[in-house]
Amino acid sequence: MDKIWQIDRAIRTYYQSQDVVSPELVEAILYSIDSGGKRIRPRILLDLLDGFGLELTKAHFDVAAALEMIHTGSLIHDDLPAMDNDDYRRGRLTNHKKFDEATAILAADSLFLDASGLIAEADLDNDIKIRLIQLLSRLSGTFGMVGGQMLDMKGEGQSLTLEQVQLIHANKTGALLVFPFIAAGHISKQSDRVIADLSTAGQLIGLAFQVRDDILDVTADFESLGKTPNKDLEAAKSTYPALLGLGKSYEVLENSLNQAVAIFQKMEEETVFKADGMMTIIERLRLHA
Repeated sequence: MDKIWQIDRAIRTYYQSQDVVSPELVEAILYSIDSGGKRIRPRILLDLLDGFGLELTKAHFDVAAALEMIHTGSLIHDDLPAMDNDDYRRGRLTNHKKFDEATAILAADSLFLDASGLIAEADLDNDIKIRLIQLLSRLSGTFGMVGGQMLDMKGEGQSLTLEQVQLIHANKTGALLVFPFIAAGHISKQSDRVIADLSTAGQLIGLAFQVRDDILDVTADFESLGKTPNKDLEAAKSTYPALLGLGKSYEVLENSLNQAVAIFQKMEEETVFKADGMMTIIERLRLHA
């Protein structure tokens, strides 16, 4: 059965299984959940579990769904007038344009808070659930994604160094992309060494993902992006193309992905891991200059 469909079903089931306080709030939540997207973060988690030979269960899809809930909530907030001020996301109106700003803020708040509840109810060992909730909180909150978003906002209109840009994106984009790698290691009960390798691979793919996004912001059109292009340029943000140029940015993207490939090839040689699923995801992140 299609993994994306099962991720979406896990989210919808969660909201339909509870006593709904505000139908309007749930409508706004599901509007953004149903707006498409590649589901790359939860798919990475599931493909890694596949690679380690686990038979995917409802609990695994619940963890994947919780990760997507955090990501979707962050996009709702990103699009708000006080943040990136965008009217479109994934080719249709952003949440605050479809509903209103207050509803959008509350929908994102719900997604952030409900994610831990979904993991807590998953049919996994308690020690694993506690570890996953702690990881998701750290990597998405003050010490990860939200911290990076704050640095990003404060950096608008500033001439940042490459090191400062790397710090912003290692947290704003990279932290939540590291979660599925570490989470898969814990769920499949891998050694500390393998989990460390997974974490490094996640950081490399997080970097590649951000560089790719920066390149597309200045080279792709609305139809390709599903959102307004050149937003970073208009906000005077320091991006990889702005600092390095497009040619060097392509090199950073390729080098990051190649290093991740090497980690998975080594893992395949030394453990039971099968890298086919991850290799497919990595190849889809490549751009041809």
